[in-house]
Amino acid sequence: MTTPEPNRADLGKDPARVSGMFDQVAPAYDRTNTVLSLGNDRFWRVATTRAVAPRPGQRILDLAAGTGASSVSLARSGAEVIAADFSPGMIAEGRRRHGDIPNLSFVQADATDLPFDDAEFDAVTMSFGLRNVNDPRAALRELRRVTKPGGRIVICEFSHPPARAFAELYRFYNGRVLPLVAKAVSSNAEAYDYLNESIRSWPDQRTLSAWLREAGWSDVAYRNLSFGIVALHRGTAAESEASSGAG
Repeated sequence: MTTPEPNRADLGKDPARVSGMFDQVAPAYDRTNTVLSLGNDRFWRVATTRAVAPRPGQRILDLAAGTGASSVSLARSGAEVIAADFSPGMIAEGRRRHGDIPNLSFVQADATDLPFDDAEFDAVTMSFGLRNVNDPRAALRELRRVTKPGGRIVICEFSHPPARAFAELYRFYNGRVLPLVAKAVSSNAEAYDYLNESIRSWPDQRTLSAWLREAGWSDVAYRNLSFGIVALHRGTAAESEASSGAG
């Protein structure tokens, strides 16, 4: 039995290559993330869940949900959670692990062309996935379209530490340490080379905030987590806007 050729995305973010890359890393994805983030992924997940503030009876979209770790955290509230991801491998792994949770379902979906009705969700969230979309601004408009007026968006994404000394330390870790660790724990270490490239090329906190406003979100704010390695962005679908809200 031959080992499949590692699938590595690049900054062109071709959807088929991105999806194929995540298909390959799906089985060990959560464990690898915990190791590479030095356990911070759990803290980031808790912060995101608290920002979404899910409640029973609400309908929540967790986009780029991967294997559903973030979705499970949301579903514990009793809300109905849709875990959506572009990668069929991730969706399959999520169903295998969490398919018995009654208020959690898995759907394969393209972030720029969501298979949901206008104003369908009380809240939408996306953790570490917007950076991998080939047109992130279109994804933000789609998320606005499917959110009810007054509904919430929470985006948790890698960002840029504002303190210069810490930013240098972070670049050293990503450039020198992370690739070595990825080779030891990941089934596709080349995928984590792409991770570094995508983080370096991703815009800063203020730019992403501007994108959210352009996509029709109001009351946009962010706070840094882990000294700005990650930023948690929030916004509201304005009550006065039409449900399509892609303005």
